[in-house]
Amino acid sequence: MGSLLVLLSQLQEVSPKNMILLVGPPGAGKSTFCQQAVLQTLPLDKPVIYVTTEYGPSRVEDALKEAGLQEFEPGLLHYVDAYNETVGVSVSDRSDAVHADCNDLSSIDIAISKLHERIGKKHVLLVFDSLTSPYLFSGSEFLRFMRESLSRYAAKGNAVLTCIDEGCGKSEDLVAMMSLANGVIRIEMKKDKQVLDVMKHPKVKPTKIEVIIEPERIGLPPKEFWSQNATETITRTIQGKAEFSIGRKVGDFVNIFWPNLAFWSGMPWDPKRFPALTYEVNKKHGAGMKEAFSLLPWYKRLAFKLLLPKNFSKTKDMKKMSKMTQSMEQVRYGIIKYAEELSKMDEHYFRIHESSECWIFRNVGATMASVFPPIIAGICEGLESWRGLEREWNVIETKCVGLGDPYCEFKLFPRENGELNEFLEKDSSAIKKIHDRLMTRLVGFLLEGKALVERPRLGSDAQLRLIAGVMGIPIMAGERYRMAWRMGGAKVGKEVGQGLTDAGISEDEAVKRILQLLEYCKVGELSKAETIRIKENCESIWVKGYAPKWKEPCCFFTTGFLNGFFSAVKNQHVKETKCIAMGDPYCEWEFS
Repeated sequence: MGSLLVLLSQLQEVSPKNMILLVGPPGAGKSTFCQQAVLQTLPLDKPVIYVTTEYGPSRVEDALKEAGLQEFEPGLLHYVDAYNETVGVSVSDRSDAVHADCNDLSSIDIAISKLHERIGKKHVLLVFDSLTSPYLFSGSEFLRFMRESLSRYAAKGNAVLTCIDEGCGKSEDLVAMMSLANGVIRIEMKKDKQVLDVMKHPKVKPTKIEVIIEPERIGLPPKEFWSQNATETITRTIQGKAEFSIGRKVGDFVNIFWPNLAFWSGMPWDPKRFPALTYEVNKKHGAGMKEAFSLLPWYKRLAFKLLLPKNFSKTKDMKKMSKMTQSMEQVRYGIIKYAEELSKMDEHYFRIHESSECWIFRNVGATMASVFPPIIAGICEGLESWRGLEREWNVIETKCVGLGDPYCEFKLFPRENGELNEFLEKDSSAIKKIHDRLMTRLVGFLLEGKALVERPRLGSDAQLRLIAGVMGIPIMAGERYRMAWRMGGAKVGKEVGQGLTDAGISEDEAVKRILQLLEYCKVGELSKAETIRIKENCESIWVKGYAPKWKEPCCFFTTGFLNGFFSAVKNQHVKETKCIAMGDPYCEWEFS
């Protein structure tokens, strides 16, 4: 044990003139490693510059204190906050922090140099946590930043500790980053152990180390999070009293392009875990049918017990349950049919034509559905549980227009299945194709007035309640998911702004067109003067139903999108200062 601690201490003590790169999947513990390096450095009265790109300095402070940070000499720990300004989060100014923008690598370089001059000492430890966001914004151009800024900074006698998420970009770019570093440590989680694979290091020979550590978790919220409102919505549906209306002035439908843009823009930040989390969130939503049935009057509960089968193993019983999917055509999710001729005992097939999740992604090389199929699995699970049968239901998409099929088809089964992980995972090449498809349609709309999406029978819109299965996920799934939606919005907003500028569109005309986009997508009722206001914003209108005590603005994607766009077009930043989620009459963004 003693030798292990010594070895870990050697790894976390980065020597001057060296750059160490931590590589591993999201949640492997790379940020924890960085924070431990800071805890080891500060007691030696060595200054630290901590660059944050996926959360703010306050979160670093909280983590350091929780890990045992003691009092240290003032002026030793400084921050480059490259997160809050990038995504439009409003925070108080700090004397120990300088703001930068992941959109602009030079701003990060300038901020680091400014703090280094302020410190006025040599042998500074620069912690860059993490490279993922600026790399996703800048692509291969980021390699030049590593070579000309970070490597140069280390060569001047400073120590650099960086980290990047594996699987969030091109494999050849990761290889190039590893070649630029003096040391490379690959970190991964295996059950309850963290495995550190020292691939190269200036002081430690190649080796593998296993450490017991609590992994970073993203998952479903506790049961009490799901408010009474969510259950009551399902209850009204069962009672036949569902009013698929919220009464927005712009109508209760949203162009399906907008939630698809939001969902897939955030995906690159955690392409392996986010599909699984989306699946579980929507499956839990469907399983809420159990709680809804329990709220019915006793005579209606008795009636449903007589009408509903005890389980859904047989095709005749699943066919009864499939009638519940007919409302999905009403909300314009898709045209759904139970494929009785393909189904058999404990293996059921559904076909969907004109799916709102898949229609615009023909031939991108991946399955696309993430909302409706797991909801159906959850409904089966919840109703069987209500009847006293506890078993897990799952679903995989067997055909998809994303794979070039003429329609989507999914298989529903009451067991675990080795195909599930393969169905959920999305690789970076497929995500890039999806992103390119979205941007092509978006640019076509903004420059040429082309339709964003058209479906032969169901049109371009879907009911707002359905959109909540996508737009409501960040509220339910935790801070990392919210970060991804913020960053994804900022990235795509920047690309749109740059695209309009490159096309010769003036600043004012570009702003006019982007507001027309939001109106066309029926995001909400818009107005712009000195601020931007959106009444009944589709992204935040659901929050009072799921999280009525929400205390901060929650238009994660919208804010990121607007911030990225205005930073590219007008060199301005926006911050959401009012939000429906907090009880305000509208969502509002101020300029700075």
